[in-house]
Amino acid sequence: MPLNLGETDTAKRPLNIPLESGEPSKVAKISEGGEDAEGSDKEAQQHELLEQGAHGMSQNPRLQRYLLAVEYIGTRFFGSQKQPNCRTVAGVLEEAFIKFVGHPVSVVLSSRTDTGVHALSNVFHVDVERISKRRPNEVLPPHEPGVVRRAVNHFLQKEGDITVIEVQCVPTDFHARFRALERTYFYRLLSGSEEPLPVFEKDRAWHVFEQLDLIAIRKACSILVGHHDFSSFRAAGCQATSPVKTLDELGICEVASFLCFPSRTERREMSFKSSTDDTCVSNVVPETCTTESNGSFGERNRHRCFVITARARSFLYHQVRLLVGVLKRVGTGELTVEDVKKILNAKTVQSAIPMAPACGLYLGNVKYHFS
Repeated sequence: MPLNLGETDTAKRPLNIPLESGEPSKVAKISEGGEDAEGSDKEAQQHELLEQGAHGMSQNPRLQRYLLAVEYIGTRFFGSQKQPNCRTVAGVLEEAFIKFVGHPVSVVLSSRTDTGVHALSNVFHVDVERISKRRPNEVLPPHEPGVVRRAVNHFLQKEGDITVIEVQCVPTDFHARFRALERTYFYRLLSGSEEPLPVFEKDRAWHVFEQLDLIAIRKACSILVGHHDFSSFRAAGCQATSPVKTLDELGICEVASFLCFPSRTERREMSFKSSTDDTCVSNVVPETCTTESNGSFGERNRHRCFVITARARSFLYHQVRLLVGVLKRVGTGELTVEDVKKILNAKTVQSAIPMAPACGLYLGNVKYHFS
């Protein structure tokens, strides 16, 4: 279905926000470990590296450091960072490694995600010393990355919502968090119908009843992208030393919904194309999915699916969800594009709330340079 690029008829509500600068207001934390609290926290980096050196972690020549790309559904996790008496991504990974290598290990994550936030690829590093289980004093050559991936996934099978997608050997001074060059987040919104979301989409997207004005959202994105003081998009508990960040990409596009099966009309169109065009095949996927059913019993209308992409070297705590919350209000006509400028200049998080729920947020990718 073509994008709705026209202006909405919804009346714009003016926003009166004082432009005076102030300290970031507080937003209650949902869980320990931020959506992405990397920041440019050099003190934390130095402290962690010194702590590693004190324990000899990076000095032991018998250790092999592995870099792991991990995907997970965040619904049943209390965030990615390890916490006592809670099921977390780091905790589940460490338990799987203990079963694999026979002794405790510590995983270090590249990006912290909150409860309910998903990951297409979050990155961790872990140091493993391969010790013979028959002869405890004998150190064996490190496992190949493929062996590590298959073995850890074997012990993750029963979890059902997490898997290791790639493993790579890296030097012992390679740090998953501090070596990251950029991070990409995606946020999924489903709109256009007041019907409940399909069970397959439960906790996988933000359900917005209203139609979204993509032109207005894209204009708002152009204001927010770039180098700014993002104090208005910084929640309480942020560990970054400065609210100034460079947002390299912020945009929205329409995509097929998560489970988009061809309707009867689409199947007829594809069958007709395949019979008249030798380059077409009968099982080709349609470029767009319509949102209307054929009226048959048991067929529901489809929701339109939109994805907001945010890319930067690092983000403030809850920055992406606060940005999405504002963009959604622009798309529904509750805010104007001029209001977005006022929110950015207000430098108080109270101007940007409420933020978007965690269920629609996905950590998409963490980028590194491997020399």
